[in-house]
Formats: sequence, C-alpha cells, structure tokens
Amino acid sequence: MDLFEEIKALKKKQNAIILAHYYQEPDIQDVADFIGDSLALSKKAANVDADVILFAGVHFMAETAKILDPTKKVIVPDLDAGCSLADSCPADRFGEFVRSHPDHIVVSYINCTAEVKALSNIICTSSNAEKIIASIPDDEKIIFAPDKNLGAYLVKQTGRDMVLWDGTCVVHELFSEKKMLQLKVEHPNAKVIAHPECEDRVLQHADFIGSTSALLKFVEDDFSSTFIVATEVGIIHQMEKQTLNKKYIPAPPDNDCACNECPHMKKNTLEKVRDALRTLKPEVDVPCELRERALAPIQKMLEL
Repeated sequence: MDLFEEIKALKKKQNAIILAHYYQEPDIQDVADFIGDSLALSKKAANVDADVILFAGVHFMAETAKILDPTKKVIVPDLDAGCSLADSCPADRFGEFVRSHPDHIVVSYINCTAEVKALSNIICTSSNAEKIIASIPDDEKIIFAPDKNLGAYLVKQTGRDMVLWDGTCVVHELFSEKKMLQLKVEHPNAKVIAHPECEDRVLQHADFIGSTSALLKFVEDDFSSTFIVATEVGIIHQMEKQTLNKKYIPAPPDNDCACNECPHMKKNTLEKVRDALRTLKPEVDVPCELRERALAPIQKMLEL
C-alpha cells in the first residue's frame, strides 16, 4: 500500500480528519480533508465531525484546535513544528508588558501560544484583523501582538495608534527588496502579492496585500498571468491547482535560496502524517484552566 492509500485507510480506521495549512508541502495538502488559513482552520476545528484531528501545521494551530474542541484528540505529525513568531513572544515577558499598559485592550494575532492568548482580550487573524481593530471604540487604547509588521500595516490601514510588541515571523522578515525589484524588471507585467507580515519595504511594492486565503482569491480573480508571491512558498501549490496558465514566482529571501520556506512547517512530512495516524501521537493537550482563559478571546473573534 502506498502512503496515500495507507493514510486514507488509517483516517477511516481512526475516524480522523486532516486539517492542513496552505504552507504545508504539496503531498500533505493533497491528503488533507480541509486546507485553509488560520481563520478558516479555526472555524473548521470548532465544527469537526470526527474523533481525531490531525493538524498539519505548527504547534499553536493544534493548540487552537484543542482549545476550540477539547473533546477531540488532537495530534500533529511533528511536535517540534513550532513557530518563530509565537516563540518571539514568551508569555512571562508578554504578561509584564501587558501589566505595564493597564489601560489597553490586548489584541493578539492567532500566531501565538495558548498562554499569550489567555493574556489577550481578543484574537485576530490576518484575514479579519482590520475588522477586529475597527470594532474597538476609538477612545480605547490597544496593544497589538506579537507581529510588529502586521501591527504596523494595521496602523496604516486603520489610523489607530497601537502599542506594538516587537515580534516577527522569520519567513516574512527574510524577503529581499533588492531581489524582488530585480524580478520586477525581469517580469515587468508581473503583479506582486504579499502577506501583511512582510516588512513595509516589501509591502510598498505590492500590488495586493492580504492573508493567504485572500492572496489565493486574488490570483483566481485577477486577469494577470504572472505573479511574484511574497509569502511562504507552500501557497503556490494551491494557486497552481486552482488557476490555469498562470505563472507564480516565489519572492526570494535575502540569502542563497530561490524561495522562502518555513522551516517549522516543513518539519511535517507525509511519513510523519502516516505515523501519527498509526499511533495517535504526538498528542497536543491544553490544561483545562488555561483552555478556558484562552477560549474567551478566540470566541470573541469568531463572534465578530
């Protein structure tokens, strides 16, 4: 039995469903029951008709699934698949930061640990961040964490003067403005599309800025035939599957690589997916008290 058939059989045996992020390797995307960005995956995790959720993504995503539905067994292909952005915001230091701004509402990007979510008033994703910020009264002061680039982008978009935590995503920090401009010279008709976690020097050259799902919809609807993609290269697999006769060029990082991959996302492999379904391990759990505190700001987001 090949890996694809074995995974299909194991899903049926374990009554399991596979949720995968757009940044996963193509083979994992192809065996997933549902593919999406953080917002879509959060919604799906809250309404799964299965005993087991295998979350092919990074650790905070699996935590979020467990927070939303503690009755499900949540497993991951690799427990070490973390997140540089979540790691940049340790809960103890963030707690001190929040206490030093006692009159601020805390809005945290979903790319953070359960402990940081529990310190927040409301969670957002890149898909809904502008709407979340707009829902907060103008006279309320805001802390935004952990991504300073997304925060700076939201300040520009909304006009709100927010206090930003100094965190970043290693993938979106590495894009080379110089190399991207060279690509634009080589492909003068290409449109640059970028995720708002990119630095402002990259976003200034973008024809469209949006979440992973928004980028995917843009290339489906736009009449251009060539796109320079400034986000994790995994999304290109879905772009190529959902559009015909369009060319996608990964925006290069400031190193010798041709494209920018998340080292954490790529720790997951098809073999590890198979092994996790066989053993139902590694399992991700969230203690009850922490789960209850982390759930409230996520529910607030989903309500909005």
